[in-house]
Amino acid sequence: MDLYSKKIIGYAYGTYMTTELAIKAIKNTCLNVKDTKGIILHSDLETQYTSLKFEDYLSSKGIVHSFSRKGNPYDNARMESFHSVLKKEEVNHHKYYDFNDVRLAVFEYIESWHNRIRIHSAINYKTPQEVYETALLMA
Repeated sequence: MDLYSKKIIGYAYGTYMTTELAIKAIKNTCLNVKDTKGIILHSDLETQYTSLKFEDYLSSKGIVHSFSRKGNPYDNARMESFHSVLKKEEVNHHKYYDFNDVRLAVFEYIESWHNRIRIHSAINYKTPQEVYETALLMA
């Protein structure tokens, strides 16, 4: 999530949370961001994010990695909030028959609803896409 615009800019799908899946999410993020040098990526302390392979990939892209202190979840609160809303607005309202159904539903939720239609009070009742595009024009 881009914290300025609230836009979800990178994600990946998998049945297990692995280092490779975390790297795939960063690769997908890099497709949406021209210059990754100096970007701060905040994550929790799970093993996929603390692995040498993950750190090496971030370093190769010039991305700075940030962690919360152990037992201090507040820095990751925005992503936890997004996951909560995703579950409340999408996941808990549907029955999925296989992984591809889930993957398609989450993709549609993020790209069609969250980023482009859902307004957020924290960004003056605009959509994340509107705020993101305005910021790019001003840069």
